[in-house]
Amino acid sequence: MRNKIPCSAERLSLLDPPMIKAVADRNAFHIGNQYLSENRVRIIEADDAQISSAVIGNSGLYEQTIRLKDGHLISKCSCALPEEPMCRHCIAVLLEYHRWAQPRSGQQRRVKPSTAPQPVQASPIRDAVPALSTASTTDLKLGEVMAFIEWLSPALKALERGQTLPDSAKLPGDVASWSQIIRNLEERRRESEEVRMNLESDMRDREAYVGRLTQQVQASMEEIKAAQACSQQLQQELTACREVLTKISEIASEVGSYESQLKSLAGEVIAKGSQLDKLAQSFREVSTVLKALTKTPAIS
Repeated sequence: MRNKIPCSAERLSLLDPPMIKAVADRNAFHIGNQYLSENRVRIIEADDAQISSAVIGNSGLYEQTIRLKDGHLISKCSCALPEEPMCRHCIAVLLEYHRWAQPRSGQQRRVKPSTAPQPVQASPIRDAVPALSTASTTDLKLGEVMAFIEWLSPALKALERGQTLPDSAKLPGDVASWSQIIRNLEERRRESEEVRMNLESDMRDREAYVGRLTQQVQASMEEIKAAQACSQQLQQELTACREVLTKISEIASEVGSYESQLKSLAGEVIAKGSQLDKLAQSFREVSTVLKALTKTPAIS
């Protein structure tokens, strides 16, 4: 992603956080400042006209090139974020460069680390180490060099043991700046070590959280499987009930037809019973007549 915006600053070191915040997206500035506090910015090569850098983002390592040209700030990043007018990674680089440039404001500097930054390192020492001043490249007295060497020997032992560096206030001349650079490196190493320990602790917490989530997901999967088995069983029982209801409906229909036939037969039986009653009455009358005839004396 490449962006180009007007810029009145003559040097990149003059772009302070308020100026960057005024032109940047609010969310992008917040995330870029967070990247800065988490020591994710690696300046590869820098001066007041151009910066080459890399930032460890949430999805990998991204490379940036930022430069001032013809009154414009041109930023280019290997990310694909649509943030305007510059992405969070370029914002983090400008914030880091401004912080580094302040202690030695007004001097030209150029940083060229021996190796490219590795994204797998959680908190290496920043590459933005101030270069030696012009005065320190002049002729030095042998006594000053010997004094620095005498200080350097216990300083190296203190570094190996993790102890505080010895006092360098008595070092003469320009070699005092050398000891200060070593102190700055040690301080940044301690900061990086603390950040690394915090990241490792956070990683352990996240792994434990993921483990708990995995257990919950597995338990949920077991419950889903049991629910599916129960649903299949209920479906089978429902199918059986439907078949029984179908048979009952058929039987009820047959019973209805039988009931009509029975009513018809009952009507016929009732009609025939009435006829039989009449016939029986006739038989009784005939019987009565016959009995009467049998009782009458015969006429001589």
